[in-house]
Amino acid sequence: MQKAGLLLGGSGRVWKSVRMVSSGVTRRNPLENKVALVTASTEGIGLAIARRLAQDGAHVVISSRKQQNVDKAMNILQGEGLSVTGTVCHVGKAEDRERLVAMAVKLHGGIDILVSNAAVSPFFGSLMDATEEVWDKVLDVNVKATALMTKAVVPEMEKRGFLFFYRSGSVVIVASIGAFTPFPGLGPYNVSKTALLGLTKNLALELAPKNIRVNCLAPGLIRTNFSSVLWKDKEREDRMKEFMHIRRLGKPEDCAGIVSFLCSEDASYITGETVVVGGGTPSRL
Repeated sequence: MQKAGLLLGGSGRVWKSVRMVSSGVTRRNPLENKVALVTASTEGIGLAIARRLAQDGAHVVISSRKQQNVDKAMNILQGEGLSVTGTVCHVGKAEDRERLVAMAVKLHGGIDILVSNAAVSPFFGSLMDATEEVWDKVLDVNVKATALMTKAVVPEMEKRGFLFFYRSGSVVIVASIGAFTPFPGLGPYNVSKTALLGLTKNLALELAPKNIRVNCLAPGLIRTNFSSVLWKDKEREDRMKEFMHIRRLGKPEDCAGIVSFLCSEDASYITGETVVVGGGTPSRL
């Protein structure tokens, strides 16, 4: 009986170990030594994503249009013991995009991950009142710059792949639930985010032979300064919550783990997809 008990005990420990491995309990740093660029990453969703990627082992290069914002975010994240550096980058400017890529290559030898989070929304009102200047700014930053930022990192991802036994690159484009269910008053922004769904599909198709995956995150109404026009008024916030199964606004951290997963080897067979993090808000075209 004692021998049988020992055997059973050993068997139990083995199965416990198997369960722990399969559930990821024993795994650490799924992004260990990967290099990630995150645009618009000094506050809100971008900052939460940058923090999570670094917590999961990546060397992260953050960026923002203002140096003071970069410095503040770097101090916070480095103070948490995370491998984070940063630089000014206006994604609409070619020289800024080139500098961001060059910094990552110089500091860390290459690029494995791009999270394209930068966006603008300079207009609130009727779509019929949006000027040509509004359309130009929104589409230039939200759509064209995303495509060009991806174009800038692809050669570095390819080099990285060959150096590290065909390691895959990963691009995550941050769109919005507004791509599916338009936010009232944000017509040009909504349209630009719908365009990003198409950009994701096209890039995924073209970059798959290069072993680069491209996926999309569509956040719902997340409580950030950027989205405050939709929730700073209590009555408007309550109306927005009526569309959600989970009756609360999201937090930036609600988006971060999904992005880390999409950038990890656990998602190695996922490309061209859009993951909605919207508390159950309707999300189909």
